[in-house]
Amino acid sequence: MEVHFNEMTQSRPIREIAYEQLKHAIITGQISAGSRIVETAYAEQLHISRTPLREALQKLEHDGLVEYIPHHGVIVKAFTISDIEEIFIIRNSMMMLLLPSIVKNAKPEKIAELDEILKVMDKALERDDIEALALYNRKFHHGLEHISDKHRILFVIDSQEEYINRFSAIAIASISRRSVSHMEHHRMLEMLKEKDLEGLKLLMQHHLEESKDTCLNAVKNRGY
Repeated sequence: MEVHFNEMTQSRPIREIAYEQLKHAIITGQISAGSRIVETAYAEQLHISRTPLREALQKLEHDGLVEYIPHHGVIVKAFTISDIEEIFIIRNSMMMLLLPSIVKNAKPEKIAELDEILKVMDKALERDDIEALALYNRKFHHGLEHISDKHRILFVIDSQEEYINRFSAIAIASISRRSVSHMEHHRMLEMLKEKDLEGLKLLMQHHLEESKDTCLNAVKNRGY
């Protein structure tokens, strides 16, 4: 499959841009699992030399997204159930750590911003727009997370952002979970307004675990 890469800029090292473009393409499925990354072909697509491409591939190998197989070259690795579960564990654990700071720092203007996102999601749910729901679901959670102002924890979560986007979208695609999950978002906002930390902890724990389980079941049943 041909991958359409964003235009390169010269403001950052070429190897870093190549790494991010390839990483995004792999995570979103533009480059499918099992594909062979031929250096000459991808260097030509990215309009770069093979040296920064090799450096980018080394970083991807360190991330566990590709592997070098003797006599075959660089191959894109498939996401395993264990990989997906681990990503959710990281995200969910960090989110639970943020909740006390989120409740403490939640100002009316931040709550109003989240409320506007939920209104957009209400309409997306009515028209069964899964793509919009996935997009604004992540915007809601991202906005909630960043109320905490806990930069080091947020850095860990943000480092998993592309993975979270893809796997959360898989969970939202589940018809049985879609409307229930959205109702929980509204309940979260009410609890935030009421400064109900204990209630929010219980609801968030359930919400995150259900999202993880729904995604894992979808992957096991259909494969992604």
